[in-house]
Amino acid sequence: MTPDAPPTDHYAENHGFMVPLPLHGRSRCEGLAAVERIKAALEPLRRRGDFAPEHTRSALGGLGYAVGKVQAYQNGPTGVGFLVDASPLCLEGTMSRDATRADAFGGYPDHSGCDRPAGGH
Repeated sequence: MTPDAPPTDHYAENHGFMVPLPLHGRSRCEGLAAVERIKAALEPLRRRGDFAPEHTRSALGGLGYAVGKVQAYQNGPTGVGFLVDASPLCLEGTMSRDATRADAFGGYPDHSGCDRPAGGH
């Protein structure tokens, strides 16, 4: 293969639809602010060692997110993961004994909603 030949591995091309869309401008600022609110709301749970998904959902609902748009799931014995569809923002993260992590993004290409698309072509 010469350096100018196209790559034979098409993984990135075939899985690009699963890469979250970054936020820019005002929506990036809104996403960063939402991330900080989420971290502040979950920090009391983390300090208590409360990793029950239902308590995480409740804390996130207390921020005004619709209950039906908040997912929380057990992530090992001392952790919980979450996903909030606050369209046009998507907020996801984890909470464990060590830290609460959250990220904001703008969804996925060719997919409505904040859940990660599956499959491929």
